[in-house]
Amino acid sequence: MSIWSPCVKVCFVDPDAAICVGCFRTLPELAQWTRFSDAEREAIGAELPERKKQYQEKKARPS
Repeated sequence: MSIWSPCVKVCFVDPDAAICVGCFRTLPELAQWTRFSDAEREAIGAELPERKKQYQEKKARPS
């Protein structure tokens, strides 16, 4: 049985945001992904679009 993953094979962790800018998971989430239950993975997956939006908005703002 395969485990669903939001990975898009664009792995780069933004050190300031501490998330992968390919899938928008945190380092602890990446490390524990296969150990999470289906419900935990689904809950994290549901948060990813908002994380992406917030990340992109933050990066678009001038420093």
